[in-house]
Amino acid sequence: MTQLPTGGLALSQLDEQLLQPGVKGLALTAPLRQHMIGVQRWNVLAGDTGFPVALLKTSALRHNLAWMRTFCERHGALLAPHGKTTMSPQLFDAQLANGAWGITLATAAQVQVAARFGVRRVLLANELVAASDIRVLLHLLRDDPTFELFALADSLEGVRRLAQAVAASGLRRPLPLLVELGLTGKRAGCRTAEEAVAVARAIAAAPGLQLAGIEGYEGLLVSNDRAADLERVETFLQGMTALVSRCDDEGLFTGPQILLSAGGSSYFDQVAQRFGGVADTSRPVLTILRSGCYLTNDHGHYFDLTRELDERAGGAVGLVPALEVWSTVLSRPEPTLAILGMGKRDASFDLGLPRALLRHRPGSDGPVALDDGWRIEKMNDQHAYLRLPEGEADQLCVGDLVGCGISHPCTTFDKWSVLLLVEDDYRVTGAVNTFF
Repeated sequence: MTQLPTGGLALSQLDEQLLQPGVKGLALTAPLRQHMIGVQRWNVLAGDTGFPVALLKTSALRHNLAWMRTFCERHGALLAPHGKTTMSPQLFDAQLANGAWGITLATAAQVQVAARFGVRRVLLANELVAASDIRVLLHLLRDDPTFELFALADSLEGVRRLAQAVAASGLRRPLPLLVELGLTGKRAGCRTAEEAVAVARAIAAAPGLQLAGIEGYEGLLVSNDRAADLERVETFLQGMTALVSRCDDEGLFTGPQILLSAGGSSYFDQVAQRFGGVADTSRPVLTILRSGCYLTNDHGHYFDLTRELDERAGGAVGLVPALEVWSTVLSRPEPTLAILGMGKRDASFDLGLPRALLRHRPGSDGPVALDDGWRIEKMNDQHAYLRLPEGEADQLCVGDLVGCGISHPCTTFDKWSVLLLVEDDYRVTGAVNTFF
């Protein structure tokens, strides 16, 4: 049985939880302790699970964990993978056990989930503004001195709100903040270097706050003109490093190191290379990459982007897809059309429709790979429309199974409370949970 790396997170409560009939992806007729899934001898290809079912290939997860660790070591970077991709404590545990510096998250509620399971260091890659969110996170920091939290700021008003809340909270250590540098017309973040420096000065001057670093997100620069994208990414990263130098020259950083964080799942190689060259600062610069989709990759959007990353690295085989959704053929209403029992409630569709990978008839020898002539052309809430190539109508029957790869793992994970871990032969060995 292939196991994932394990660290020190408090996962026993998940292992011991009682799964009830009705959990999506499980064909339970009686309650089952989650840790007993691996001894049921289920196999997806035998039809032992519920359908649709979301699964993770353990061998691919292990490959991607090892690949990213090697990448970071080679470039002298640290990894704080974006946990919003999976929101799975078991996968957080594997990432931390494999050397991750911390976990990146997007909301206060996500931070509370991570802390509950024992994550000790979180980068909140978002502005912390709502009074209720500030309150619960300051409460967490005050009551747990071993927990570290880094948040973002991009406005003087945001700094003012945080400074007032910290002063009223009784927190006995400074709240470390990173100034977010943004992009015109894109998401949050200061639009100019002058705005960013003004925010940095305000943080440095505010009692109870500490300027910990500079943050940005280059992953918004994805278009159909990849050459132009790479130039824009380089310009943006240069702006971030220049901002570090300027703030350092003014003596605004007071912590033991300067955090410099970018690197989503699209261009993290460019980030590692650019940030690795930052020198002549008053204290060490920690390059923090935040790729979240690296762990599972996909068969669409990120698959294409990471193949380009491979080419930039000299053609090395890098990240591989780990996430699949399998469903049953419900209907064959037309010669070249099959209706699958999988829809928008089960698989992502925001960055491309799922890709049909394999077909299998339970009881036959093994799954058959599908070429590009087999394609998902539309999805409803609970159904997918699979178009078959002309002349291959007899290759698929009602009751057959179809395995699909997805595009954009973030919006598939949030549709499942339980995903099954499988070996390459689709034997089920365990499960992971999500908390969205």
